[in-house]
Amino acid sequence: MKDIKIAILSDIHGNIFALEEVYKNAKSKGVDKFINLGDIFYGPIEPKKTYDFLKEHDFITISGNQDRFLLEVDKQAISQNPTIKFVLDELGSEGLEWIKKLDFDLHVDKDIYICHGTPSNDEEYLLETFDKTIKEDKEIKNSLKDIDKSVILCGHSHKPRLIKLSSGQIVINPGSVGLPAYNDDVPVKHTMQNYYPHASYAILEKSKFGWNVDFVKVAYDVKSAVESTKKRDRDDWVYYLKHGKGLVL
Repeated sequence: MKDIKIAILSDIHGNIFALEEVYKNAKSKGVDKFINLGDIFYGPIEPKKTYDFLKEHDFITISGNQDRFLLEVDKQAISQNPTIKFVLDELGSEGLEWIKKLDFDLHVDKDIYICHGTPSNDEEYLLETFDKTIKEDKEIKNSLKDIDKSVILCGHSHKPRLIKLSSGQIVINPGSVGLPAYNDDVPVKHTMQNYYPHASYAILEKSKFGWNVDFVKVAYDVKSAVESTKKRDRDDWVYYLKHGKGLVL
């Protein structure tokens, strides 16, 4: 992947409206390769259309925690969460089989390693704590263990970040394509929010001085995403999408 532009995407969450605009934006900037860091389908928007789009495009894709969750969910959880049932029904057996084939993490080439959360836990933030502070250099390096790639790509927190470690490695979280804010109760109640409704992704390009990293915020048809979400009776997601803010806990 030397001397090419790479688009880094994560946390699409079934938001085809955001994904299509991100793709168009990236292609207009001369992007050659696309990397997708997982959490692809879960959400009350358009998981089937998202799946159909990804089938037609050559993305390097790994699984996220909520992709794994769709494979592991039990009948009780499905009955208690209509959004899960909606996503499973939309994807069908074909979509679930596609998810099963995704890697947990991946050494893309001699320079780049990708994971969704951390190399050992797809539900843990690599760069942030749950109170939204940045982890210490030592803690991040401990999570990476023996991974020596010069570029580490991660997602999960939906927060665009670039951090250079004392090892010389850079860690990039591109933010979320499809969901700019959320409330969660795993492992503790917390909120992540970016205060904008735009779709986020990043562009990575190697230069003679190192790696260039551009964080891109793309305006898209939020109204259509919201209308799809309203059909599934998810007022919380409507708020996240419209405002880029979480609900008051």
